[in-house]
Amino acid sequence: MENASMQQDSKMTLGDVTFCTESLPGVDASLYKLSPAQAAFFKTQTGIDDDEDLKRHILEVQAKAYKVAPYPCIHGFGYLRLNLSNLPVYEHILKLGRERPNAILLDIGCCFGVDSRKAAADGFPARNIIASDIVNEFLQLSHELFKTTPASYPGCLLPGDAFDPEFLSIIAPSYDVSPAPAIDLSSLKSLNPLHGRISVINAIAFFHLFNEEKQLHVARALAGLLSAQPGSVICGFDTGALEKGIVTSNFRGVEYQTFSHSPETWSSLWDGEVFEKGTVKVQTEWAELVIGVDKRHLMMMWSVTRL
Repeated sequence: MENASMQQDSKMTLGDVTFCTESLPGVDASLYKLSPAQAAFFKTQTGIDDDEDLKRHILEVQAKAYKVAPYPCIHGFGYLRLNLSNLPVYEHILKLGRERPNAILLDIGCCFGVDSRKAAADGFPARNIIASDIVNEFLQLSHELFKTTPASYPGCLLPGDAFDPEFLSIIAPSYDVSPAPAIDLSSLKSLNPLHGRISVINAIAFFHLFNEEKQLHVARALAGLLSAQPGSVICGFDTGALEKGIVTSNFRGVEYQTFSHSPETWSSLWDGEVFEKGTVKVQTEWAELVIGVDKRHLMMMWSVTRL
């Protein structure tokens, strides 16, 4: 989650998406539902085998998070989805973690960092994983959710604002394919020391929080972090549109708007505007996200891979 703030006039902004907080619903335990894969993952990670005990634990963490920031993904348990592992590029990501020396994975706008925890469980070295969010409380609640401590989980939890140049400045993408030496991620105070050094950037549900201009800004910022070694990848899962523009959605009776790219405009943004034409491969795929009983959202799975 990035660029989140509460305003005095009972409005909340999540990126460039504005909600009237007076209209937001309270937490609703009836929306809690884990797939068999989710249940198996969270039971293994937390050590809680009983379904009701696990539900109680997750609801307790959800209640704390919703008080910090009443986001739709917290209310509807969207943060529990294993989104990264469902992307077509996931096996490639795990292969980079296994085979590329010192490969680093950045989970940006991560909320509790569930995707990066799943990647660690599936073999990407946890010591080379950074989970970053502007809401530091979410990162602390990640330890509570997974029943870990900074001592027991070696991954780096790094709070920061992706639009703050002191945390993440924009530089031109690197075209130097020489391997970079290892870096101690535990000493990081910002992402800037990692320019040109990150092998995988997971930006799921991140870009669609911002308007068109800011989406280009963050694309350039993340491109500057990506390693030039072939196979390095940025991926995501965001609201999409058949034609780029404003998409109106509804969250439990609260209407909000997001800017969405089409597959064509998204591809041309990365291949030719952010990176030099022909130096990356952009792949997109449509998916339908069902929220609640009958709310369906057109989503775009995507990846940008260095050639």
